[in-house]
Amino acid sequence: MANVLGINLSDLPAAAAKEKAAEFLNSPTQHYIVTPNPEIILKSHQDEELFYILNKADLSIADGFGLKVAGWLAGLSIPRLAGADLTLYLLSLAEKEGTKAVVLNWRGGLSTKTDIRKALNQKYPGLDCLVIDASRSQPLDPKIISRLNDFAPSLLFNTFGSPYQEKVIYHNLKKLPSVRLALGVGGAFDFITTKARRAPKAFRKAGLEWLWRLIKQPKRWKRIYNATAVFMAKLCKARLNHFFYRPCVACFLYKNEGGRHKILIVEREDEPGHWQIPQGGTDGESLETAGARELREELNTDKFTVKATFRDTYSYLFPPVSDQRSMGLSRRFKYDYKGQRQGLCIAEFIGDDQGIKVNFWDHRAWRWIDESDFVSSISPFRQESAKIFLEKFRSLRV
Repeated sequence: MANVLGINLSDLPAAAAKEKAAEFLNSPTQHYIVTPNPEIILKSHQDEELFYILNKADLSIADGFGLKVAGWLAGLSIPRLAGADLTLYLLSLAEKEGTKAVVLNWRGGLSTKTDIRKALNQKYPGLDCLVIDASRSQPLDPKIISRLNDFAPSLLFNTFGSPYQEKVIYHNLKKLPSVRLALGVGGAFDFITTKARRAPKAFRKAGLEWLWRLIKQPKRWKRIYNATAVFMAKLCKARLNHFFYRPCVACFLYKNEGGRHKILIVEREDEPGHWQIPQGGTDGESLETAGARELREELNTDKFTVKATFRDTYSYLFPPVSDQRSMGLSRRFKYDYKGQRQGLCIAEFIGDDQGIKVNFWDHRAWRWIDESDFVSSISPFRQESAKIFLEKFRSLRV
């Protein structure tokens, strides 16, 4: 398993990855595959739900030469398998084995369902495939869910593009019990319908698909710039980050209840039983701004008032990657810092508890605890910092 800017990637060679996909297709349980490229990884740094979904996939296959370069910089060999090639393999396999397939096609894409049906009938005449045009809305229309279940496919392709395709698959897969394998394929079917043309093999082997796209579609220069120059800059910065602490804010949210203070704690999604207070990177913002943003993002409420902030209250090193895995953590830390340097933001909750809703990709649960039970209720890994945070809170005499 490799990791690029926080996203886990399979180290299986292309042939083995195809075999694994075939194994999923014939499995009694459901699976989904993602094919991150540099652009998708950059999107995931702005979209925590996408970041979570990518790292929860049953198989994550590198799609993009930039990821091979990222591996080289880290001393790793990251095999590459284009999503378009995996799509062709699975279509051939489904035709050969008599497996039902469905293409959930974005209504606003280059290829319509008529285009796709015609192309598939010509190239895979024995394939039993349903093609449905749909919007990118989430969740899927119940009528579409019903049509899919009536058809009962084992293989599902989604052409919505990232992040829509990954989110639609993640949130709807359990509603489609016949589907054994689902994957987002972006514009792969546009190559099959010839609505778009793939880069020549020479460009693909040299890792110059981006140059081909720039030549053919110069209007996409900004996306290509992000996937090349910006991505490489992020890689270089991540390597340097190994020597530094990540600036972070811990959010101490309290409320007054019957003359007593209650403090909110949350349980980490990726580590059951690990309770802490909300926290996150400052991203160059002040502690007050970053703390308020983290509370809004993690608890989905703005019913609080910031009372005080304290700089550099606590620093700690991240555990080794091997320990993170043994602890059940589903991902490495985003930017590969050596640890975190925490400031503290103290805020009073002034809303109704029913307005608090934690994000499933961040936390499993939340609860209020008495001030006297705060330190003992926190994960042992965080109790030293909890004592310091509690002292800062008590110094306010609120």
